[in-house]
Parts: sequence; structure tokens; C-alpha cells
Amino acid sequence: MAAKKTSRRTAPGARGYHMGSVDTVISVDDVVREAQKIAEKGPTKQQIAALAGNNPYVVIDDLRAGYGKMEILHTFNLQVARRQSLCLIGPNGAGKSTILHSIFGFTNIFSGRIEIGDADNKRDITKLTPNQKLRRAGIAYILQDKSIFPNMTVEENLWMGGYLMETPAQAKEAAEKIFEKYPRLAERRTNLARVLSGGERRLLEISRALVMEPEVLLVDEPSIGLEPRFIDMVFEILDDLQNNEGKTIIMVEQNAKKGLEFADIGYVLVDGQTAIAGRGKELLDNPEVGRLFLGGS
Repeated sequence: MAAKKTSRRTAPGARGYHMGSVDTVISVDDVVREAQKIAEKGPTKQQIAALAGNNPYVVIDDLRAGYGKMEILHTFNLQVARRQSLCLIGPNGAGKSTILHSIFGFTNIFSGRIEIGDADNKRDITKLTPNQKLRRAGIAYILQDKSIFPNMTVEENLWMGGYLMETPAQAKEAAEKIFEKYPRLAERRTNLARVLSGGERRLLEISRALVMEPEVLLVDEPSIGLEPRFIDMVFEILDDLQNNEGKTIIMVEQNAKKGLEFADIGYVLVDGQTAIAGRGKELLDNPEVGRLFLGGS
């Protein structure tokens, strides 16, 4: 979620895209204009490959994609290694969610390729459907908030996560594994999902995506709409999935500071292209990123 759009300087407050407070406000339009200048000297393919240790598991190569006939991503490149996390930040309309949509099969692909797999077993998944990408390529998409089925129980929501399994019994078995991992959900298995707290709903959304045991998690705005205590909980869950279960995570995060603190690498998106790419901690220390997106001066 971007900063509130304004075309003028306002009273003292936060400057930049997200988080922090200084003396002036920079409008979203100004952020975009200044970021576009940075994008003119964006990262090379070699630099992007190096961030993935030159051993990527997910690769996007020169992708042009969008909706209908509208192109949003322009020769976009991405590389993420196994067990690595990537955070995508940038202003509204930059193409962040379109990247997740393209990986999962929700966009029109005009040209380019999307591949998954280790070096000796790369697979072109560009034209696979979302169901095929979940079942055959091990890619799960965790939607933004409010994607649960509110009038189903917690248990039934988890069963729905296994809708591509051969039998309902397999989905139920997978749900039990989730309950073992997350006792908080087990305690609420018979509750309707609509009565859960914001943090519990987000945990359910993440857990439902885990039923099919994916290798890659596409996470769209994990902190959106959550209180700070639940935001910390969600990122602890994602950290566990990456570092203890070996998941590869590609996320879009409106809280740029929190996302970059979590992620191994980060891309700053502007107009469907990568303006800046680097280690998460490096981007946190980058004065341009700080000024435009983290509320720095």
C-alpha cells in the first residue's frame, strides 16, 4: 500500500514512501519521478545473478507481461536461489504484484521466460496454469488479506488448501500436519474463520498455502491490515518457513523497512522495471532508498 497520493508539500510529517518521520512530506508523484531517474542505470543481469549466488532456483528472463493488451512489466529480470527471500518494494503501479501474478499464471505473457529448478533440472513454467504451477512446480500464492472463507471453519479452510490432492483424505492428513505445527490454529479448528483475529487469519492464509507442501511461496503484502504485534508474528512464521523448512520466498511488502529487514535481497521497482537491486541490509543503508521509500532524510 503506497503513501497517500498528493501533489503538494504538506505540513511536517513523514518524508518518503513508508515508515519514519522527518520535517517534510514527499509526494508519491515525486517519489516516482526521482525513482525513474535512478532506474535509468538499473542493475545488469550479471548483478541480479550474483545476488542469487549465480545458482538461482527461480528465474524470470526478459519478461514482458501485463493484463489484456496492457504491458506492465518491461523486459523484467529476476533470480532467486533456493532457501532465499526476495522483497519487492516500490510505489503503487510499479508492477510489484504483477510479478507475483506472472509467476503464478495470472497475467498475459507477451515474451520472455519463467523457469524453476536447480541448475541441472530447469523447467520452463511460463505457460503453465496456476493449478499446474501449484501441483507440478511447487509454487503457492498467498494472497493479500481477506482471502479466507469466512463461513467455513478453520479446519475446512485448510482442507480447501488441498483441493488439488488426489483424495479428500490426503487433504485432511495434510491439515493435521499443519495443526501439529501451529497449535494456535488447532485450538480453533472448529471455529468459523470469520471470528479469528487479524493475526490468526493471516496465519490461516499462510497455513492453507502450505497444505500442498510448496517449494516456493509468493507472498502478497503479508503485513497489510495487521497490528504491529501480529506483523512481528507473521514475519517470524516466514523466517521459520525459509530457514527451517527451506522455502524460497518472493514477497511484495508495503512496509518497506520491515520487508527489507527480513529479506536476503530486495528489488526497488519503478514502471515495471528494477531500479535498484541489492542485499536487504544494503538497501536499508542506501540513502536514495531511505529517502524515497523508508522515510529517511
